[in-house]
Amino acid sequence: MEDFDKQINGQLEIILSVMRRRNVSDEDCTRIKKAFEFAREAHAGQKRKSGAPYIIHPVAVARIIAEELQLGPNPVIAAFLHDVVEDTDFTIEDVRARFGDDVAYLVQVVTKQKKMQYETSKQVDNFKQMLESLHYDIRAILIKLADRLHNMRTLDSMRPEKQMKIAGETDYFYAPLANRLGLYGIRRELENLSLRYRCPLEYESLEQAIEKDKAEDRPRLEAFTGEMLELLARKGIRARTEVRYRMPYSIWRKIQSTGRDFKHLDYRHVVRLIYPADREADEKKICLHIYSILTDRFKEQPGSIVNFIDSPKENGYQSFHIRLLSEQGVWEEIHISSERMVLNSKLGCAVERMEGAWDNWIAKFRALLKDAASQTAEGWFMDSVVSSLYNEDITVFTPKGKAVNLPQRATVLDFAFEMDTEMGKHAQFAKVNGKLCSVKTELHHGDCVEVGVNPDFMPRPGWLDSVQTYKAKSGLRACLGQMKSIPKNRCLSCHPLPGNEVIGFREIDGTVTIHKRDCAVVIRQASQDGDSIVSVDFPEDEHVYYPVRIKVRAVDRYHLLIDLVDCITNGMKLSITSLNTATVDEIAECSIDFAVHSFSELQKVIATIGRIDGVDEVYREEMKDSPKDVAR
Repeated sequence: MEDFDKQINGQLEIILSVMRRRNVSDEDCTRIKKAFEFAREAHAGQKRKSGAPYIIHPVAVARIIAEELQLGPNPVIAAFLHDVVEDTDFTIEDVRARFGDDVAYLVQVVTKQKKMQYETSKQVDNFKQMLESLHYDIRAILIKLADRLHNMRTLDSMRPEKQMKIAGETDYFYAPLANRLGLYGIRRELENLSLRYRCPLEYESLEQAIEKDKAEDRPRLEAFTGEMLELLARKGIRARTEVRYRMPYSIWRKIQSTGRDFKHLDYRHVVRLIYPADREADEKKICLHIYSILTDRFKEQPGSIVNFIDSPKENGYQSFHIRLLSEQGVWEEIHISSERMVLNSKLGCAVERMEGAWDNWIAKFRALLKDAASQTAEGWFMDSVVSSLYNEDITVFTPKGKAVNLPQRATVLDFAFEMDTEMGKHAQFAKVNGKLCSVKTELHHGDCVEVGVNPDFMPRPGWLDSVQTYKAKSGLRACLGQMKSIPKNRCLSCHPLPGNEVIGFREIDGTVTIHKRDCAVVIRQASQDGDSIVSVDFPEDEHVYYPVRIKVRAVDRYHLLIDLVDCITNGMKLSITSLNTATVDEIAECSIDFAVHSFSELQKVIATIGRIDGVDEVYREEMKDSPKDVAR
């Protein structure tokens, strides 16, 4: 115990020393020391799973808050006290009386609420409680991340099943959250600790491969970085370099997504070139000067520039990325950053001067949580939060150069709704980098996007699966909810249309399926379960279209195909979705897919096409792929 006491007191002195170097007042240092003493008293007799005194944990969390995140006195005090209310007899009012309202609020947010019954599950309710704190103060989330980080650093004392639970939570929720907050160092550590405890053998194998890679690359990289620094020094630019190898988790994720083995993964490391800048306003000028010097000597990979200085990520990350060809014939990824940019990438949202930049992000969080809270499915809530806000973001541009931040895998539809709700509702097509494409096209960093809007066009039911953002999901749900729903199920064998002679069959789930009266399926069902036969009305509806396919056989001639298309589109005002034609020995056979309102409309199309010069035969063909009916 004497050794533990010495270790704990030593940690406290390190925390106080860190705070004093940041010019924290003597009064606040005294409050920090009192918080430590109160926490040690409250947790007296409690032990961690490792057998160590419990007070080691809150002290470690407070040190992360003070040293790694560089937060102020109140978050450090709250870190000492974050488990007092949850694990001891002291209450939040005891904390308030001793340390004030601000500390009490932070402690309350990170304290798991005990309930007789949880809305969804204990884990998801705790996630919701933390996320909702972002409405008011981001410091509470940072304390929770520091708490999780120390728990992950000491997870080896837990049972395997407990390790799996905590590691799974960390990989799914806490690491992506740290990434979105710009805390890249914490994100990387959480991800790797998670993989280490979930898949220890795989983690060890990747660690060994990375160490071998470092040893093999060291001479080449030392020569390359040395030459870069020498070139800059000749021009009077001071700089330093860091070679950052991707950690096991990042390598593992690349292997999973690409299917490649370790040796065939591109860019297993990046070279950071870091320069000082006295003024933030000079950073871009210095960066471009460095870029000019380096590309005078090294070949630049075409299209490799990513400029995060002019277009920072939504979490504030800035840098200038480029790929250069070394003398050894290897493309090296270079990240050119100022010292300020490097510090910000470490501290993320904890950088006080960036607080104003978070207003928009927090507003998105509020909107997402409001929408997610209305859902009852536990998985939907978490999946929506993670996919909408925690993925790495990309920046795309309007034709006028306006930057728009979107999550990875976002589509043109996400872009349209982000720009304007009405644009999203009536987006029919797009041009991405000048090329015509579908509104479901996935976007990439740097794309220039132009949306084609048609006031008479409405979204399609399947489009919900093609969007990532809250705005797009919410907007599409609203549109689709207002659209007229298809009244009944149609038989997938006979495909009846309004105007056919039809009958209904009541299914086990209570729904009614409409069949033609000569349908073999309903005849068989009638012979086995005749009581389920019901009379149905199947009227035509001007808002509902039913997909059909016709086959045309004709003598080939000039203008035949144009006449067929003109009959359906201009003559009947119907949209063709597919057209296939083949001509053999002057005999043309065409298959045309389009949509009609009724059987009589289809008959009119068939009759009109039958009168076209050269057409010998035209008939309806059943569609084996059974496309969905559409309400417009």
